[in-house]
Amino acid sequence: MWTVEQASVRLEALRDTIPVLRAWVVRLRKVHEELHRLSAFWGKELEAPDHPDRELKERLTDEWQGLSRRLEEAVAGMQAEGIEIKDLESGLVDFYALIGGEVVFLCWQRGEESIGYFHPLTGGFRTRRPLADAARGPAAKAHGTR
Repeated sequence: MWTVEQASVRLEALRDTIPVLRAWVVRLRKVHEELHRLSAFWGKELEAPDHPDRELKERLTDEWQGLSRRLEEAVAGMQAEGIEIKDLESGLVDFYALIGGEVVFLCWQRGEESIGYFHPLTGGFRTRRPLADAARGPAAKAHGTR
């Protein structure tokens, strides 16, 4: 469980990490497209030991496997910390937290200065509320101000 202060400190490093993860996803897409193009063009011929594009296919396959592994490890590491990467494209990140006796997500999105929102675990970005609502107690929570 994260406090707002702890999540804010961790967020500083995530501001650098999220773009790196996003770049890996973009590169994975490009590698996948190139592998698909090679396979569609050459078919089973691409597997021949003397095929001119076989080395390219092997290099792309190695890159795909390496990037996939690094991405999975990075995301799994964050999940082990209680951090959920919801959307790399928009830079949407949630931190498990306890507010008013309820487990919730502290919610941050790229472009926001700080962590200023939370939402229930069963909700999502659309149900997020300002942290100020949590400070006002259960009545504000029940009425869900935006």
